[in-house]
Amino acid sequence: MSDINELKDKINTKTLNMVLLSMATAGLYLLLWLYKSNQKISETTKIKLVDDTYIIWLAVCLGWCGLLSNLGDVLFDTLSFALMIAYNALYIVWAFKAKNALSEYALNVHKIDLRMNGFYTFFFNIFYVNYCINDLPEEQRKQQILRAQTTQA
Repeated sequence: MSDINELKDKINTKTLNMVLLSMATAGLYLLLWLYKSNQKISETTKIKLVDDTYIIWLAVCLGWCGLLSNLGDVLFDTLSFALMIAYNALYIVWAFKAKNALSEYALNVHKIDLRMNGFYTFFFNIFYVNYCINDLPEEQRKQQILRAQTTQA
């Protein structure tokens, strides 16, 4: 059985740092984090989330969105907006895949019933996944205490 801290140690990113770096780099840090962490999550959970082409399409959407925004033409602004929606949709899809993989991993490997909130997954997607990865050891501790209490009762 692997250690509960394995995934947290591999990713090694505090959520607050992730938010601040994301704001400082206008979202570019999230692409780099996703590329690096997607592989580590897939290796640890043994569930393939997405391939590199998916992440390249995220970069394409972000790049073209930035390029076409504020050119002063309604067509370009509309296209930029559509690309931003596609960019966010790709992140949301990835977050739900990661949510399912983490829940399955926690249950099968560590016998933890990890219940990730769908609302938070949708609105905070990549940040919430990182938070849940960092919270895995604490969630295990809480569930061990609950099991011990129900055994004693």
